[in-house]
Amino acid sequence: MESFAVSRIGVPVDEIGETAHKQLLQPGRNAWRVARARHATILIDAAAYYGALRAALRQARHSIYIVGWDVDSRMRLVGETGAADDGLPEELGDFLDALARQRPELQIRILLWDYSVFFADEREPLPALALRWKRLPQIDLCLDATVPLGASHHQKIVVIDDGIAFCGGLDLTIRRWDDPCHRAGNSGRCDPGGKPYPPFHDVQAMLDGPAATALSELVRTRWQRAACETPAGPAEAPPNWPAEVLPDFWDIDTGIARTEPAFEDRPEIREVEELFVDMISTARRHLYIESQYLTLTSIAGAIARQLACHPTLEVVIICPRSYHGVMERQAMLPGRSDFIRLLEGSKASNRWLIAAPRAAGDTAIDVSVHSKVMIVDDRYLRIGSANLCNRSMATDSECDIVFTAADASASAQIRRMRLRLMAEHCGCTVERLRETIGRQGSLVRAMHTLITRTGRAHFISAEEERAAMPILKSIADPDRPIDLQHLVEPISAVLTGQKATWALMTAMLVGFCALTAAWGFTPIGDSEDVAVLENSLIAADNPWAGFIVVATFVLAGFVAFPLLVLIVATVAMFGLWPGLAYAAAGAMASAVATYAIGRWLGNRALRRFFGPRLNRISAAFLERGVMAVTVIRLIPGAPYTLVNLAAGALRIHPVDYVIGTALGLAPGFTVMALLGRQVMDVIREPTPLGILALFALFLLSVGLSFGLQQIIDMWRKRNA
Repeated sequence: MESFAVSRIGVPVDEIGETAHKQLLQPGRNAWRVARARHATILIDAAAYYGALRAALRQARHSIYIVGWDVDSRMRLVGETGAADDGLPEELGDFLDALARQRPELQIRILLWDYSVFFADEREPLPALALRWKRLPQIDLCLDATVPLGASHHQKIVVIDDGIAFCGGLDLTIRRWDDPCHRAGNSGRCDPGGKPYPPFHDVQAMLDGPAATALSELVRTRWQRAACETPAGPAEAPPNWPAEVLPDFWDIDTGIARTEPAFEDRPEIREVEELFVDMISTARRHLYIESQYLTLTSIAGAIARQLACHPTLEVVIICPRSYHGVMERQAMLPGRSDFIRLLEGSKASNRWLIAAPRAAGDTAIDVSVHSKVMIVDDRYLRIGSANLCNRSMATDSECDIVFTAADASASAQIRRMRLRLMAEHCGCTVERLRETIGRQGSLVRAMHTLITRTGRAHFISAEEERAAMPILKSIADPDRPIDLQHLVEPISAVLTGQKATWALMTAMLVGFCALTAAWGFTPIGDSEDVAVLENSLIAADNPWAGFIVVATFVLAGFVAFPLLVLIVATVAMFGLWPGLAYAAAGAMASAVATYAIGRWLGNRALRRFFGPRLNRISAAFLERGVMAVTVIRLIPGAPYTLVNLAAGALRIHPVDYVIGTALGLAPGFTVMALLGRQVMDVIREPTPLGILALFALFLLSVGLSFGLQQIIDMWRKRNA
């Protein structure tokens, strides 16, 4: 793809209007901030982004923040040449290490979504090992889990010295690098295992000035939430714009819009969605969109209304032809068909087009479109992380930026970007695209003609989408996170305050007693085969049995082996008695041993090993007493070994620690011990009743712990 000089070809200023964009961007509704970027440039495809980022990172003096849905230390941070030309390593992890070695004062913080197990096969194994343990102490990694159930952190931002920022659709991870040619068989497109991957298209924006400082505030706030620590203040002197990167814009107003799901005490933020609707409502001549997903029917409806109301409007949408994962295809393709059908209802079929690009040299290969771009009338240029899907509106955290043209020069630059993107997907030069548009007198007809000639894109229609499983939509593309509180609202409406807490506790205790009686006095808990197996495994004649179990618990604690698994296995092997006593002794011994190690290592050594995650546990110990230890032990799923180490490093009083641990483990430990007695029955002969009983006991354990937390919190507030 050819390079371009900065264009000064103008359009009438009265078609742009500075007042228009000030009316569009409304902080508090469709934008978080509106600030000016001294310089800005649009980086089309990862080769351009990675090259510009590498140049900017080399100039870092004070701080680097990397925020992503995924970050992989093995990715090759190389520009358009496909190689490192500055003498520093190619791979991201080694490159950051080299920067840290050159500048001991440089702090590098990586904020990575603490991802779902569903994406484990796409991620680098053990990111803490690759991005923190193997690196210099200046490089820190925090796994960010501060989102509700079913949500993710989807922002893709890098901020350097609080003054240069990158924001868009590209993560610093593998299988992203490509150039605008998207040639089949490009040797630069290989993952760390040497496996080639298809062409990949995405867009990132680079900017500096007050707009970049605002993005710095955003990522610092996220770090503070996730890591429970406040980083040092921003650098005093703003960084210089890298000489290797030519700006596309100067002194341009920039809006920043976010999506944040409601979580804990944070309200829901839907600026991204509001800005999409508002931008579309301003479209009169042309609307250009790139999006990985097209399932948001409210946006399709808004586009259809604009097409119906404004006969001069033309719409071009670029998306991938299909998706790689089975679940992704089953969930997203039907939604795209619904999106397209709404456009078909606009009765303006000759004024809109949806196309999926193909590779140069082999049109049987599809280009993976991952970009999130919207350009309206060459007046607004939007780039970010949000797709036109339900998930991006209220479930995942997102960040989009929009550049607003206040004069003819800025508008000409936005037009240049639009034509460059369109020409890339048509497989032609910008000059040829301009000529074709001039002859055809229509944007849509010109693209249709060029694509038909070059074969570089596939036209998308609703009829091509196969039937799928709509039920997956609620999982892959939810309109809001899973709200556990919402599930209990009908009960909460009747039972409030102390009444609700005592009602919950009573229900749990009644259920616990009922299940215990059922196993003790009915055939449910009676199995001769299990009794024989238990008797054969109980080492009553072996005086070392208890010692062996306790030693196993202690050793397992050193490697953070799940405590629950050990408890269940112990009771299943030795029976309720003495298995319960063995497991209790082992759990307490493991707690004391790892507490001692934490006390010996100290907080600094543990912080280096476990990262900012340690801060969240440390915050729970601030009151340093029996109740503080008890409460954190009652949290279902709290990392047992890490809690023990943190308590030792913070020098919690040993007596408080032991008593609090015993009190906190007691309810769940007892229930799970009874659970363990049934495990072998269910494994040997699974029945619906047995499986239901196991599930009920698990819920009892969680509910009992939650209820005790509520009672303790209520008692502490009353005595505060």
